[in-house]
Order: sequence, then structure tokens, then C-alpha cells
Amino acid sequence: MAFIDLSTLKEKEIVPGFHGKFAHTENMTTSFWRIEKGAELPEHAHPQEQISVVITGKFEMTLDGEKRQLEKGTIALIPANVKHSGRALTDCEILDVFYPLRDDLK
Repeated sequence: MAFIDLSTLKEKEIVPGFHGKFAHTENMTTSFWRIEKGAELPEHAHPQEQISVVITGKFEMTLDGEKRQLEKGTIALIPANVKHSGRALTDCEILDVFYPLRDDLK
């Protein structure tokens, strides 16, 4: 077991405008994103399942060809290996949970 103060985690800019803080267990990764308005996440896919929760702001996500505007409280369920992309319509905060672990985000 562990307790972590989010303010102590180092922020990393993974793609321009996407600033993340990451916490890992043996099997999962949680990402806390601060995203700048206008920042774009290129289309990609990964072997992990992903749950994305919009905490603040508006984010346009395309998931397997379907485009939706996500707002506070909206959850996107992303299966493994499904292409997705996105664009911040406003400054945003998003929480992502990945299973299994994302070694590339360590």
C-alpha cells in the first residue's frame, strides 16, 4: 500500500500541451492530465484498456471513428488496441486509468 501527494509527482509533457503526472501499481497506471486549450493528441492505439474521465473543461475525442465532445463528468471507455485521438476545446483536466501497466509512462 502507498499514499501519494499528487503535488509531489513530477509533471511530464508527453505531447505538446499534454502535461501528465503518473502513479503506477504493479498492474495499472493512473494519469492526471493538465491539457492546454488547442492541444491535440494524435491518433494512436495501445494494448492497454483505458478509462478517461473529464474532470474540468471540454475535450473532443474521436474513438474508433466516432467523434464526441466530452465535458465534466463524461467518461470514455477505450478498449485495448482501438484507435483514438483528441483535442482540447478548452483548458482541461482529465484522469486516465490504464490496465495493464503503461511502462512507457514511467
